Amino acid sequence: MSTISASTADPLPKLAPLEEHEPAMLLALQRQAFLRTNPTSLEDRLADLETLRRATKKHAERIAAVIASDFGNRSRQETLLAEVWPVLAAIRHAKKHLAQWMKPKRVPVALELRGGRAHILQQPKGVVGIISPWNYPFQLAIIPLMTALAAGNRVLLKPSELTPRTSEFLSEFLSKLFAPDKVATVLGGPDVGSAFARLPFDHLFFTGSTAVGRLVMRSAAENLTPVTLELGGKSPCVLAEDAVLTTAAESIASGKLLNAGQTCIAPDYVLLPQARREEFIALFSKQVEALYPSLKSNPDYTAIINDQHYQRVRRYLDEAQAKGARLIELNPAQEELTAQTRKLAPTLVIEPDEDLALMREEIFGPVLPIKSYGSIDEAIDFINRRPRPLALYYFGVDHAARDKLLRKTVSGGVSVNETLMHILVDDLPFGGIGASGMGAYHGAAGFATFSHCKGVFVRGRFSAPRFIRPPFGWISKAMLKMLIRRS
Repeated sequence: MSTISASTADPLPKLAPLEEHEPAMLLALQRQAFLRTNPTSLEDRLADLETLRRATKKHAERIAAVIASDFGNRSRQETLLAEVWPVLAAIRHAKKHLAQWMKPKRVPVALELRGGRAHILQQPKGVVGIISPWNYPFQLAIIPLMTALAAGNRVLLKPSELTPRTSEFLSEFLSKLFAPDKVATVLGGPDVGSAFARLPFDHLFFTGSTAVGRLVMRSAAENLTPVTLELGGKSPCVLAEDAVLTTAAESIASGKLLNAGQTCIAPDYVLLPQARREEFIALFSKQVEALYPSLKSNPDYTAIINDQHYQRVRRYLDEAQAKGARLIELNPAQEELTAQTRKLAPTLVIEPDEDLALMREEIFGPVLPIKSYGSIDEAIDFINRRPRPLALYYFGVDHAARDKLLRKTVSGGVSVNETLMHILVDDLPFGGIGASGMGAYHGAAGFATFSHCKGVFVRGRFSAPRFIRPPFGWISKAMLKMLIRRS
């Protein structure tokens, strides 16, 4: 395998976007290869995972460099923590459990079917299409790709055009590891992405916004292609009366400001008792200063991905200010942050009206609305009046109050007295519900997503069902009477 330079001074070669017909040709190539070699062995799948693991470790620094160049500024450590390490951990987990996941699972048969036996066979679906996003352009491309390979599939990847250098890197990186009839990358803009979603894949996996997710699902429906949609939404943080505010402030600040809030499960807004609001604001402000004592030239503080998204978040703040909301800008070094840097200071928006754009749309930036409630039931009602979120965060000591919130709200996943951490538990399924997504992956859930669960019945030497076939005599009538009585 030839190497990919880790030097930021060596630009990757420009790769021209594929012509419109080429994704369809790649799909046909991969489908032929799948039919020729299906099913792949455990050994072949483990070899693919090991190839991907070794290459990811080898090129970790290059991955951090190309992602930083797309964002304008993104911390090397942040990329290693949020992109490279989760990929390596997911591969390690898959390698450890893959043999067990692949095993046929015996299931019991009812008394009237005795003599026969049954099992569930996990089969690869075929060719999987993956449309990955810009906010974590390596992790959110490679983890689903790795999982699809673990399940025995072939993969076509369409990475985001908003991170062009990372997308070019992914194309070159993967082409060095796998033949195009196993893994291939399709580059291009929205038109290519739209055409990609219309291809007759055996499964289509999309990570991105709810609005685009609707379009992807509509396109997939034309081919009856099953879809997994990993979307987003407004993930609430609920602080109970007995919440430890120092813990909450530390966790919410770090979770919110990771990648400058450009995270699908970032804390989107805070609900807390009114009597504790000002104390939380003070503690949160201290945490921001501890995490990011400066912003402008701080390599640890990420820029907004592009001018369009920078201006979108600025419009949210301008509207909130125009409508009388109290804004608290947290700029510890009191630096002038220009639009050219695309760095936004962390900003609290206190008691915003519910009709503001920042209370209706996913923020995807370093802005945190704070709203107070009178009782936990009010907080639950506030959450339930809105589309179901991808994540929910609860801070509190009392188990009864915690369990009440968990029972009465529906979300993709939950972390208690912490933010983001549930996504790192490989044995927990990760996915949304309703407007925040459809289906799940990670660990065994991901293997199941990219597999067809085939039920198999095998007749034994003695076959009870033959006694209930025509012509219906006294034996079949007696058996039918018994079956109905037993049911």
